Amino acid sequence: MAIKKFIVGSFDDEKVLFPAVKKVRKAGYKIHDVYTPFPIHGLDTAMGLRDTSLHTAGFIYGITGTTTALTFMSWVFNKDWPLNIGGKPHFPLPAFIPITFELTVLFSAVGMVLTFCYLCQLAPFVKKHHFHARATDDLFVMVLEVTGKTNEEETKAFLAAAGAKEINVQVAEADWWLGRYDKEEKLFANG
Repeated sequence: MAIKKFIVGSFDDEKVLFPAVKKVRKAGYKIHDVYTPFPIHGLDTAMGLRDTSLHTAGFIYGITGTTTALTFMSWVFNKDWPLNIGGKPHFPLPAFIPITFELTVLFSAVGMVLTFCYLCQLAPFVKKHHFHARATDDLFVMVLEVTGKTNEEETKAFLAAAGAKEINVQVAEADWWLGRYDKEEKLFANG
């Protein structure tokens, strides 16, 4: 269980948050995440996040569906249950296209949803730390990870100068884990 320390700054407006993210990144602080009530165009670029490779995963899942459909239908009509239907060929590709298309779409859609859920750590019974109760309601929350080189007081002052309304330090589990929201879990066990 990786327990880390975070500095959390809350902002009232995206017009204040966006330049603050740029300033924080330029100053060299490590941004853990930014939570917003609605998507902000260009925030991912300002945070320095790389482009997603979900489209590559979708292509791989699609090719897997195409291959599965063509392989299965070829096996059925040539090896498992070969039938001579009016002299038609054993590999009638035009007849296979609808089923191949449907399996390609099915494999791509299901695979991308499962990959997205895994990458975003979304699953039933997965518990994640909430840094602020109003984080996705009406506040914009920037979470900075405290590293060995981070001076907490200096970072708090920097966030305040950047326009943060509330600033606090929190200790939390950085990864995702199985847990329940109806019970409060202690981060440090005594004894």
